[in-house]
Amino acid sequence: MKGILRTRLRLGHQTIAWPGGPARFPERFRGRPALHAERCRAGCTACADVCPTEAIPPPAPGRLALDTGACVFCGLCEEACAERAIEFTRDFRLSTRTREALTVTGDAPQLAAALDAKMQRLFGRSLKLRQVSAAGCNGCEAELNAAGNIQFDLSRFGIQFVASPRHADGVVVTGPVSEHMRGALVETWEATPAPKLLIAVGACACSGGVFAGSPDCHGGVDGAIAGVKVDLYIPGCPPHPVTVLDGLLRLLGRVEGDELKLASTGIVEPGSRMKP
Repeated sequence: MKGILRTRLRLGHQTIAWPGGPARFPERFRGRPALHAERCRAGCTACADVCPTEAIPPPAPGRLALDTGACVFCGLCEEACAERAIEFTRDFRLSTRTREALTVTGDAPQLAAALDAKMQRLFGRSLKLRQVSAAGCNGCEAELNAAGNIQFDLSRFGIQFVASPRHADGVVVTGPVSEHMRGALVETWEATPAPKLLIAVGACACSGGVFAGSPDCHGGVDGAIAGVKVDLYIPGCPPHPVTVLDGLLRLLGRVEGDELKLASTGIVEPGSRMKP
């Protein structure tokens, strides 16, 4: 017991300071891509040619786009472009409220907007979520699990995953939604009491990811449940736990503005605050 206590004291406080302070990331972390169409060489399609998920359409003069909903953040496009027209930044803020907003065309983030005032009052202090792995590879599932550990501590914001959809305020979906899992997803959604939220986590849930076009998969959450639209898209392959936290807290109106704090780079830009 004494040894355990000594180790715990040596480790100190492990939970990241974000959003009140900077977030920590490993050097290999790839965040939001910044696109510079003016650097593109005429007729060059190197970035589009190497993309494994066709997230980059062939560039046109003055036009370069990247669909982060389909991107697996492999970095091949960045390596293929000698002009550095695509650069992956360390910006973890990737979540959006609409599928269209996941397409990046410049170097400014499109931050997720908050729910309306009524929904914020309902879910802003206590949000219970039921997770459904709809044929996921367990990468996104592992990161969602990590979001609840001592490093990130999702529950300090009143957000928790629950075992039953009947106790949930929303459903979090990972995976491309295979035809075998689509029925289970629909039943889970129907068992969740209204009002409720639908959240897509990871490239597969956002677009089908590497499985897009497969006859065995629906191609993501969109349209998988008839008449239901996704409330929040959290892209990545898999998304970092801080990306998940950022998306959920922006959805709940708990984080506002465009401040970016990164411990590893020393970047601190003014303009944001955490709501109590």
